[in-house]
Amino acid sequence: MNIKDEKEIVILGGGLAGLSAGAVLSGADMGLVLLESDADVGGLSKTVTYKEFRFDLGGHRFITKKKKIERFVDDLLADDALSVIRKSKIYMRNKSFDYPLKPSNALFGLGIATTLKAVSDYGKERVRNFLSPTVSISLEDWVVSNFGRTMFNLYFKDYSEKVWGLRCDEISMEWVSQRIKGLSLGSAIKNAFFKFTGKGIDTLTDEFIYPSMGIGVISDKLRDGIEKKNQVLTNTSVRQVNHEDFHVKSIIADNCKDSYDISGREFISSIPLTRLVQMLNPAAPDDILDAASRLRYRDLVLVTIMLDRERVSDLTWIYLPDRDIPLGRIHEPKNWSQSMAPEGKTHLVCEYFCFKGDNIWNADDEELTAMTVHHLEKLGFINKEEVQESCVLRVPKAYPVLEVGYRKHYETILKYLDNFKNLHIAGRNGMFRYYNMDVAMESGIEVAEQIIEKAR
Repeated sequence: MNIKDEKEIVILGGGLAGLSAGAVLSGADMGLVLLESDADVGGLSKTVTYKEFRFDLGGHRFITKKKKIERFVDDLLADDALSVIRKSKIYMRNKSFDYPLKPSNALFGLGIATTLKAVSDYGKERVRNFLSPTVSISLEDWVVSNFGRTMFNLYFKDYSEKVWGLRCDEISMEWVSQRIKGLSLGSAIKNAFFKFTGKGIDTLTDEFIYPSMGIGVISDKLRDGIEKKNQVLTNTSVRQVNHEDFHVKSIIADNCKDSYDISGREFISSIPLTRLVQMLNPAAPDDILDAASRLRYRDLVLVTIMLDRERVSDLTWIYLPDRDIPLGRIHEPKNWSQSMAPEGKTHLVCEYFCFKGDNIWNADDEELTAMTVHHLEKLGFINKEEVQESCVLRVPKAYPVLEVGYRKHYETILKYLDNFKNLHIAGRNGMFRYYNMDVAMESGIEVAEQIIEKAR
């Protein structure tokens, strides 16, 4: 089956970046088709409906300091934008700690001796960096330099290794510096003792925007805007990207009904960068394919437990660093919006960080459910008798893994792709960057604006 349109732009991937690009291009009256391999658009930013329950793939908050993106999302959501107060805890060593830090936890949770050691280590690192600035390569280097060894061992080491499946000296410092940019133990202490607001530091943000029916509303509204003028094809996977003289000519895509041969003038890719490289026809040079084989993504398994109970906690997130607990993070959707669960019921979304093919990924749904319920009960969050149902979802390529040394391979790929005259990459997976929602959307919008300007 051929899809032809002299104005056609082809968008590969229906996550926030692809959808944002499509919405802007459609608003500029440009013809396009968007292809998404999943049954629904949104990527990680989708909301799943299971009977009377709704939940996101891990819980996603919308925050931004970018006025342009803020207006873009405000226009999408209109009046459907709840303001949610973030309230999170870290559970470890049979204790709970507020995140961000508060005085009671900072002093009495850790104990006076540990707190003094943490502050002393921090001070030593400040002096050391002043006298001889250190060059950070790994996550461990960066955290120790910015927080001290005690804080690294307490709050960062176990959780980071659980999330990424790597030792902290194997994880690039770029990830942690991106995620908690501007945060130091000093700012955390200010926040704890002087109620420093944390404005400008995303990690300390106390309040965020959330649609009443889940974060997927943003993706759904973007899709609606595109479909007023153009096509969105779901359950449609790109198989091949045909090019000549560094000019993409067409793509081959398949779904359960048809095979599509789609030609176009401009192509936007927000699918995983490694997949894009591997689908090029003619094939990319061996060194580019080798570089792509060395970049990895972290996968995710979600086990959602439906409970015959009004509420488990008042928290937005619960972090679980301890190694003897396989769960990484929990969120209770009802604390984000009352509309996410029926009256008198609630549910917990439990995240397992894994690699496709490992024991967690390969475990059957019944085993995962039993393991999740066991640990939730052991932690004192639920009673087994309250469990009504469960839903297990596997999410491949959820997060790009920024390993030490990844940048060499990454830049090799980008340099090669820069030769293509009509191929644009955007989004977290497309650009292999750990973007927040607002930056992923911005990357798609910027590509769309470049294409519009080019067409003038």
